[in-house]
Amino acid sequence: MASKKTIFVAFAIEDEKIRNMIKGQSLNTDSPFEYIDMSVKEAYDEEWKKKVRTRILRSDGVLAIVSKNSLTSTGQKWEIKCAKDEKVKIRGIWAYKDDRTNIEGLNTMVWTWDNIANWIDSL
Repeated sequence: MASKKTIFVAFAIEDEKIRNMIKGQSLNTDSPFEYIDMSVKEAYDEEWKKKVRTRILRSDGVLAIVSKNSLTSTGQKWEIKCAKDEKVKIRGIWAYKDDRTNIEGLNTMVWTWDNIANWIDSL
């Protein structure tokens, strides 16, 4: 198996349960990736942005959990923009079967572990 890849997960705080499922998967011994959590409860100040940018730059890719909540999440929007600005590969996964929210400029796929693993393997 290839070495583990570092994946930054961008998500709206309302989708924390979905993030927790991905985190659980990353802790699974067969998982091909490590997981970085930068979720915050406080305001997105400049210090937070510096830390996030550093972690995104250290990551092999950014996985964005996409839902209708993404449209109003200033933190997630900033994380996605940061990944694009820094030219870090980014991919979206839809959080829910009945929610196919589209974020302009973000290639989004159906959430299956195979889809996630194949994307990570391609990094």
